[in-house]
Amino acid sequence: MTETIVLQSYKHPITDSWLDTCMHSVKKWSEINKFDYQFIDDSLFNYVSDEILKKTIHQKIIATDLARLMLLQDYLNKGYDTVIWCDVDFLIFTPEKFLLPSSSYSLGREVWIQYDKKENKKLISKIKVHNAFMMFRKNNTFLNFYTETAEKLVRLNNGSMSPQYIGPKLLTAIHNIVQCPVQETAGMLSPLVILDIAKGQGPALTLFKNKSPHEIYAANLCQSLYKAGKVTEHTINQCINKLLHAY
Repeated sequence: MTETIVLQSYKHPITDSWLDTCMHSVKKWSEINKFDYQFIDDSLFNYVSDEILKKTIHQKIIATDLARLMLLQDYLNKGYDTVIWCDVDFLIFTPEKFLLPSSSYSLGREVWIQYDKKENKKLISKIKVHNAFMMFRKNNTFLNFYTETAEKLVRLNNGSMSPQYIGPKLLTAIHNIVQCPVQETAGMLSPLVILDIAKGQGPALTLFKNKSPHEIYAANLCQSLYKAGKVTEHTINQCINKLLHAY
Protein backbone atom coordinates (compact mmCIF):
# COMPACT_ATOMS: atom_id res chain seq x y z
CA MET A 1 0.00 0.00 0.00
CA THR A 2 1.27 3.46 -0.89
CA GLU A 3 0.80 6.48 1.37
CA THR A 4 -1.78 8.14 -0.92
CA ILE A 5 -4.99 6.96 -2.57
CA VAL A 6 -7.25 8.64 -5.12
CA LEU A 7 -10.96 7.81 -4.87
CA GLN A 8 -13.77 8.19 -7.40
CA SER A 9 -17.34 6.95 -7.56
CA TYR A 10 -20.17 6.75 -10.08
CA LYS A 11 -23.07 4.52 -10.98
CA HIS A 12 -22.72 1.84 -13.65
CA PRO A 13 -22.84 1.89 -16.57
CA ILE A 14 -21.05 5.11 -17.54
CA THR A 15 -22.84 6.16 -20.72
CA ASP A 16 -21.02 9.40 -21.58
CA SER A 17 -17.69 8.73 -23.28
CA TRP A 18 -16.25 12.08 -22.20
CA LEU A 19 -16.54 10.95 -18.57
CA ASP A 20 -14.27 8.02 -19.45
CA THR A 21 -11.73 10.55 -20.72
CA CYS A 22 -11.91 12.46 -17.44
CA MET A 23 -11.56 9.30 -15.37
CA HIS A 24 -8.63 8.12 -17.47
CA SER A 25 -6.88 11.45 -16.82
CA VAL A 26 -7.25 10.96 -13.06
CA LYS A 27 -6.01 7.36 -13.27
CA LYS A 28 -3.03 8.48 -15.36
CA TRP A 29 -2.20 11.21 -12.85
CA SER A 30 -2.41 8.64 -10.05
CA GLU A 31 -0.06 6.31 -11.90
CA ILE A 32 2.44 9.10 -12.62
CA ASN A 33 2.57 9.91 -8.91
CA LYS A 34 2.48 6.23 -7.83
CA PHE A 35 -0.74 6.77 -5.90
CA ASP A 36 -3.21 3.97 -5.28
CA TYR A 37 -6.50 4.35 -7.13
CA GLN A 38 -9.94 3.01 -6.24
CA PHE A 39 -13.25 3.32 -8.08
CA ILE A 40 -16.44 2.73 -6.08
CA ASP A 41 -19.86 2.13 -7.63
CA ASP A 42 -23.23 2.70 -5.94
CA SER A 43 -21.89 0.88 -2.87
CA LEU A 44 -20.74 4.38 -1.92
CA PHE A 45 -24.22 4.89 -0.47
CA ASN A 46 -23.55 2.18 2.12
CA TYR A 47 -21.69 4.88 4.02
CA VAL A 48 -24.84 6.88 4.79
CA SER A 49 -27.86 5.90 6.86
CA ASP A 50 -31.25 4.83 5.51
CA GLU A 51 -32.65 7.98 7.10
CA ILE A 52 -30.34 10.19 5.01
CA LEU A 53 -31.01 8.17 1.84
CA LYS A 54 -34.76 8.52 2.34
CA LYS A 55 -34.47 12.23 3.02
CA THR A 56 -32.38 12.83 -0.09
CA ILE A 57 -34.24 10.46 -2.42
CA HIS A 58 -34.93 13.32 -4.86
CA GLN A 59 -31.51 14.96 -4.33
CA LYS A 60 -29.08 12.05 -4.54
CA ILE A 61 -26.14 14.40 -5.00
CA ILE A 62 -26.56 15.45 -1.36
CA ALA A 63 -26.24 11.84 -0.18
CA THR A 64 -23.22 11.50 -2.48
CA ASP A 65 -21.59 14.61 -1.01
CA LEU A 66 -21.96 13.17 2.49
CA ALA A 67 -20.97 9.62 1.56
CA ARG A 68 -17.72 10.76 -0.07
CA LEU A 69 -16.64 12.39 3.19
CA MET A 70 -17.26 9.18 5.11
CA LEU A 71 -15.44 7.21 2.40
CA LEU A 72 -12.41 9.48 2.68
CA GLN A 73 -12.34 9.11 6.46
CA ASP A 74 -12.64 5.34 6.11
CA TYR A 75 -9.54 5.19 3.94
CA LEU A 76 -7.61 7.37 6.37
CA ASN A 77 -8.61 4.90 9.07
CA LYS A 78 -7.36 2.06 6.85
CA GLY A 79 -3.86 3.50 7.08
CA TYR A 80 -3.41 5.94 4.21
CA ASP A 81 -1.57 9.15 5.02
CA THR A 82 -3.35 11.12 2.27
CA VAL A 83 -6.75 10.62 0.64
CA ILE A 84 -7.94 12.44 -2.48
CA TRP A 85 -11.41 12.73 -3.97
CA CYS A 86 -11.99 13.59 -7.65
CA ASP A 87 -15.44 13.78 -9.24
CA VAL A 88 -15.84 11.65 -12.38
CA ASP A 89 -16.19 14.83 -14.46
CA PHE A 90 -12.88 16.18 -13.12
CA LEU A 91 -10.25 16.40 -15.86
CA ILE A 92 -6.53 16.62 -15.08
CA PHE A 93 -5.13 18.04 -18.29
CA THR A 94 -1.63 19.09 -17.15
CA PRO A 95 -0.70 16.22 -14.81
CA GLU A 96 2.98 17.10 -14.50
CA LYS A 97 2.07 20.47 -12.95
CA PHE A 98 -0.90 19.34 -10.87
CA LEU A 99 0.92 18.93 -7.56
CA LEU A 100 -0.47 18.36 -4.09
CA PRO A 101 -0.01 21.16 -1.55
CA SER A 102 1.81 20.67 1.75
CA SER A 103 -1.25 21.68 3.80
CA SER A 104 -3.16 19.15 5.90
CA TYR A 105 -6.19 19.44 3.62
CA SER A 106 -7.24 21.33 0.51
CA LEU A 107 -10.38 22.17 -1.48
CA GLY A 108 -10.88 23.05 -5.14
CA ARG A 109 -11.25 26.62 -6.46
CA GLU A 110 -14.44 27.71 -8.21
CA VAL A 111 -14.39 30.80 -10.41
CA TRP A 112 -17.89 30.77 -11.84
CA ILE A 113 -18.59 32.90 -14.90
CA GLN A 114 -22.18 33.67 -15.83
CA TYR A 115 -24.39 36.42 -17.16
CA ASP A 116 -25.77 38.88 -14.63
CA LYS A 117 -29.43 38.07 -14.04
CA LYS A 118 -30.28 41.80 -14.04
CA GLU A 119 -28.14 42.70 -17.03
CA ASN A 120 -28.24 39.69 -19.37
CA LYS A 121 -25.32 40.82 -21.54
CA LYS A 122 -22.99 41.53 -18.64
CA LEU A 123 -20.61 38.78 -17.52
CA ILE A 124 -19.90 38.42 -13.82
CA SER A 125 -17.67 36.15 -11.75
CA LYS A 126 -18.41 34.43 -8.46
CA ILE A 127 -15.42 33.19 -6.48
CA LYS A 128 -16.04 30.13 -4.30
CA VAL A 129 -14.53 26.78 -3.32
CA HIS A 130 -15.77 23.36 -4.45
CA ASN A 131 -15.69 19.70 -3.46
CA ALA A 132 -15.05 18.15 -6.89
CA PHE A 133 -11.44 17.91 -5.72
CA MET A 134 -10.59 17.44 -2.06
CA MET A 135 -7.46 16.29 -0.29
CA PHE A 136 -7.11 15.30 3.35
CA ARG A 137 -4.02 14.15 5.19
CA LYS A 138 -3.90 12.03 8.30
CA ASN A 139 -4.58 13.99 11.51
CA ASN A 140 -6.17 16.93 9.65
CA THR A 141 -8.69 18.78 11.81
CA PHE A 142 -11.22 19.63 9.10
CA LEU A 143 -12.68 16.41 7.68
CA ASN A 144 -14.48 15.27 10.83
CA PHE A 145 -15.85 18.75 11.47
CA TYR A 146 -17.08 19.09 7.89
CA THR A 147 -18.66 15.62 7.90
CA GLU A 148 -20.45 16.12 11.21
CA THR A 149 -21.68 19.58 10.18
CA ALA A 150 -22.93 18.37 6.79
CA GLU A 151 -24.77 15.39 8.30
CA LYS A 152 -26.33 17.58 10.98
CA LEU A 153 -27.59 20.08 8.41
CA VAL A 154 -29.24 17.34 6.36
CA ARG A 155 -30.85 15.76 9.41
CA LEU A 156 -32.21 19.07 10.70
CA ASN A 157 -33.50 20.31 7.35
CA ASN A 158 -37.23 19.84 6.85
CA GLY A 159 -37.58 21.87 3.66
CA SER A 160 -36.08 21.82 0.20
CA MET A 161 -32.32 21.51 -0.24
CA SER A 162 -30.19 22.90 -3.06
CA PRO A 163 -28.03 20.29 -4.84
CA GLN A 164 -25.00 22.21 -3.52
CA TYR A 165 -26.40 22.40 0.03
CA ILE A 166 -23.59 20.55 1.84
CA GLY A 167 -21.10 20.81 -1.04
CA PRO A 168 -19.90 24.14 -2.45
CA LYS A 169 -22.48 26.22 -0.55
CA LEU A 170 -21.48 24.93 2.89
CA LEU A 171 -17.78 24.82 2.05
CA THR A 172 -17.80 28.38 0.70
CA ALA A 173 -19.64 29.63 3.79
CA ILE A 174 -17.00 28.02 6.02
CA HIS A 175 -14.16 29.19 3.79
CA ASN A 176 -15.37 32.79 3.85
CA ILE A 177 -14.93 32.75 7.64
CA VAL A 178 -11.84 30.61 8.24
CA GLN A 179 -10.00 30.74 4.87
CA CYS A 180 -9.53 27.04 4.13
CA PRO A 181 -6.45 25.91 2.17
CA VAL A 182 -7.34 25.93 -1.53
CA GLN A 183 -5.85 23.97 -4.42
CA GLU A 184 -5.90 26.94 -6.79
CA THR A 185 -4.91 24.75 -9.74
CA ALA A 186 -8.05 22.58 -9.32
CA GLY A 187 -10.68 24.68 -11.08
CA MET A 188 -14.29 24.45 -12.19
CA LEU A 189 -15.61 25.52 -15.58
CA SER A 190 -19.05 27.01 -16.15
CA PRO A 191 -20.85 26.30 -19.46
CA LEU A 192 -19.88 29.74 -20.80
CA VAL A 193 -16.20 29.06 -20.15
CA ILE A 194 -16.46 25.55 -21.61
CA LEU A 195 -17.95 27.04 -24.77
CA ASP A 196 -15.19 29.65 -25.08
CA ILE A 197 -12.44 27.06 -24.57
CA ALA A 198 -14.06 24.90 -27.25
CA LYS A 199 -14.03 27.91 -29.61
CA GLY A 200 -10.47 28.86 -28.65
CA GLN A 201 -11.32 32.26 -27.18
CA GLY A 202 -14.11 34.45 -25.84
CA PRO A 203 -15.07 36.98 -23.16
CA ALA A 204 -16.09 34.36 -20.57
CA LEU A 205 -12.70 32.63 -20.85
CA THR A 206 -10.90 35.96 -20.63
CA LEU A 207 -12.79 36.91 -17.47
CA PHE A 208 -12.18 33.46 -16.02
CA LYS A 209 -8.43 33.80 -16.53
CA ASN A 210 -8.39 37.33 -15.11
CA LYS A 211 -10.30 36.32 -11.98
CA SER A 212 -8.51 33.02 -11.34
CA PRO A 213 -5.87 33.32 -8.59
CA HIS A 214 -3.62 30.87 -10.45
CA GLU A 215 -3.42 29.08 -13.78
CA ILE A 216 -5.41 25.85 -13.54
CA TYR A 217 -4.10 22.38 -14.46
CA ALA A 218 -7.30 20.45 -13.77
CA ALA A 219 -11.00 21.29 -13.77
CA ASN A 220 -14.47 20.01 -13.05
CA LEU A 221 -16.61 20.09 -16.21
CA CYS A 222 -20.03 20.28 -14.50
CA GLN A 223 -21.79 17.14 -15.67
CA SER A 224 -24.99 18.24 -13.91
CA LEU A 225 -25.34 21.23 -16.26
CA TYR A 226 -24.44 19.05 -19.24
CA LYS A 227 -27.34 16.80 -18.22
CA ALA A 228 -29.54 19.90 -17.98
CA GLY A 229 -28.72 20.74 -21.60
CA LYS A 230 -26.59 23.82 -20.86
CA VAL A 231 -23.74 22.45 -22.97
CA THR A 232 -23.62 19.78 -25.67
CA GLU A 233 -21.53 16.62 -25.79
CA HIS A 234 -19.79 17.97 -28.91
CA THR A 235 -18.81 21.16 -27.09
CA ILE A 236 -17.60 19.21 -24.05
CA ASN A 237 -15.42 17.02 -26.24
CA GLN A 238 -14.02 20.05 -28.07
CA CYS A 239 -13.24 21.68 -24.73
CA ILE A 240 -11.50 18.54 -23.44
CA ASN A 241 -9.43 18.31 -26.62
CA LYS A 242 -8.32 21.95 -26.27
CA LEU A 243 -7.50 21.51 -22.58
CA LEU A 244 -5.45 18.38 -23.22
CA HIS A 245 -3.51 20.30 -25.84
CA ALA A 246 -3.01 23.45 -23.72
CA TYR A 247 -5.78 26.02 -24.05
